[in-house]
Parts: sequence; C-alpha cells; structure tokens
Amino acid sequence: MNDIRCIDKTGNGLSGQEIRDALLRSLEGRTLRRVLILPPDFTRFHSGAGSITNVYYHALKERGAAVDILPTLGTHAPMTDGELSAMFGDIPHDRFFVHDWRHDVVKLGEIPADFVSEITDGLWREPVPVEVNRRIMDERYDLIISPGQVVPHEVIGMSNHAKNIFVGAGGSGMINQSHMIGAVFGMERMMGRDHTPVRRLFDYGAERFLKDRPILWALTVTTAPQGKVKMHGLFLGEGRECLTEAVKLAQQKNIDFVPHGIRTCVVYLDPNEFKSTWLGNKAIYRTRMAMADGGRLIILAPGVERFGEDAECDRLIRKYGYRGRLNTLAAFERPENADLRADMGAAAHLIHGSSDGRFSITYAVKRIEKSEIEGVGFEAADFDDMIGRYDPQKLQYGFNIADGEEIYYIPNPALGLWIDRERFQA
Repeated sequence: MNDIRCIDKTGNGLSGQEIRDALLRSLEGRTLRRVLILPPDFTRFHSGAGSITNVYYHALKERGAAVDILPTLGTHAPMTDGELSAMFGDIPHDRFFVHDWRHDVVKLGEIPADFVSEITDGLWREPVPVEVNRRIMDERYDLIISPGQVVPHEVIGMSNHAKNIFVGAGGSGMINQSHMIGAVFGMERMMGRDHTPVRRLFDYGAERFLKDRPILWALTVTTAPQGKVKMHGLFLGEGRECLTEAVKLAQQKNIDFVPHGIRTCVVYLDPNEFKSTWLGNKAIYRTRMAMADGGRLIILAPGVERFGEDAECDRLIRKYGYRGRLNTLAAFERPENADLRADMGAAAHLIHGSSDGRFSITYAVKRIEKSEIEGVGFEAADFDDMIGRYDPQKLQYGFNIADGEEIYYIPNPALGLWIDRERFQA
C-alpha cells in the first residue's frame, strides 16, 4: 500500500472521523483471516494507540478476521483489567496476551560487532542479539499492525517504529544492550534526533530480519495540553518513510525550547500512569537538557510506590542507586557485581536516572519512606508540603511564580523534551 499521512491543519487535533477514515483506508484491498496488533501499554496512554487498536479490532472483526492483541510491555508490568478497559475500550480481555521478555521470544540472528562498533564510535564492540516475541514470527498472521507514538526518547532519540517490536516485544539481549548502548553513547547526543546509534540498530534489524513479515506501522504524533490528547499527525505505512515523516512533525510538536536554564522545575506524575521511578524518571530524562547547573528538579509523584517495574529491577535499584554515569559504569565493570552486569537494561536506567551532580532531584511521594528515596540517591520531601507549595491545580504549563519564586511546571514529562536554548546554541 502507499503510505497514508493524515496531518491536522486546524491546531485542534485530528477528529475521530479523520483518524477512523485513514485507518480503514489502510485495510482496503487486503484479504485477512488472522491479524496481530502490537499496541503500546498503559505507560503510553496518551499515544492515541488505544483508540486506534479499538477501531482496527472492530473493523477486522466485521471483515471476519480473528484478532490477537499483544501489548508491547518491554520490561514493564502486565496491564491490569482496569488499564485494558481504560485504554482499549470494549475489546474483550481474552483477546489480549502478555509479552514475557525473558522467556517468550525467539532469536532471529544478531547485529555484528563491527557494525555496532562503527555506529557507536567504538564505545560498544559486542554483537547484539535480535529477539522478538514468538507470535511476531507466526506465519498464520496475514497482517501485523504496530500502532504507537513518535516522541523524544532517552534511549533511542525518537521512539517507536521498529523499537516497538525489538524492545516492546523483544527479548532481554536486545533490550539490555540497546539501553546500555544508549546510556554509554550519551542521552544528550541522541534525544530528539532520528538517526542515532540505537535507531540504526533497530533499522538494521528491521531490514534484515523483519523484511518478510507483513507489518503495517500506525504512528502518531500527539500532545496533551491540560491533559486532553490532541493527535497532530497519523502516519501509516509498511516501510521506514512513515517514521521519517512522523519524526519531523514530532520534533516540531514535542520539543520545547526554554529561553534560559531552569532554576526550579516542578514535574507532576499522573498516579494512574506512573507507579515506579523506573517510569517516573522520565521527569529527569526529558528535562535534563533544560535544567540549569545547580538547579532543583522537584517531582510530585503521588502514585509512585516502588522503584523497579519488577522485583529484580527494584532490588538492583535499591542496591546500586542512581549514583551517576561514572559510578554506575565503574560498578558495572567490577567482577563481584555479576547481578548488575547480567541486567544491562537496569544499569542503563541507573545512568539515565541521575543528573551526574549537575542539579538536585527531589522526589515527593506518598507510598515510599523518605529513607528509601534517599537510599537510592535522590532527595526526599513530604508530598503534602510540596503539593501545598506547588499545587498542580493552580499552576499553568511553563513558567509560573509560586511561593515567591520562578518555577517551570510540567504536567506530564512523557510527551516532550525540554532544552535550554542558550545552552543548545552554545
């Protein structure tokens, strides 16, 4: 099929009818008996992928096709029944399957060490295994639909496309090494950009190992001012061009330049979406390029109740903490720390979750003891005190005066990237 591009011209976002019409056009001329849909999980609630999945499900059922749905959890916790209903509407829950990134995958091959070394400037010299969920290689599927949002991302630069498969529905080898490569190469060198080393890994894997799979990409560009999702673009296609075009639009819609370094930044984490620092640290990743040296990042996190998304990741975070890039790399290299070396994804996360001492990070939570927050390397504050001082109900997105000081308020860090224009230009 030819690529389908649906771009909002009004500034109000695409209408439901415009989105539906584009999705139905992408199915025209196809004879389908069995279809696999790979939407993101609840952590990408604002992507619009839930409603897209719902439209596809009902349209395919009307055509007599059997539909299976595999949320691309990556290393995240499985979705609850409540989350499935909230995100995907009236799709029966028995159509959803859980991705097990440690066990339910097949190895397709590997990306050679010389290519990896070339694209990382020699910073990583090991081959990278290419693993995907078994269902993706099941030839009974006439079509695989991969919906999701293109947005700045700390590991790859701009999210989605083949990342949704190789990480969201991938195995431990690819997930761990790709995250570690991104951390070693440096977030600031990649966030908001397209052809990063990690993206080139996924492009290589898609071109060589997925070229015979019938994959339809459904990529969105969204924002959520005041919590209401606006879809600015929908890009449908079977190659890479849809990603290239979506990246261009996302760079316009999801990157905010601030005029100077932020001295105090307050980020609110929706308790329905953020229940761990593993996810909540987006508040750190996405603001670090805007924070002034010596500044304060205050994270209001009423729903955060743990550190990792599973028990093992939680244990590693508690053991090693967010101590900075150099300290984490040193710990990673020590022979006695075999547990950290065995989980490169966790090691990369620890690097991402630190400011390397450039600015302070304060978590204000309700469900974790202050001593535990401080034990992993953050500062801790009483949630009720912070919410009294920085009330999300009274703050507007951007610069505010609160309690006599200038602060920058972000109601959802997952949908953007913030950069200090002065530092960027310098």
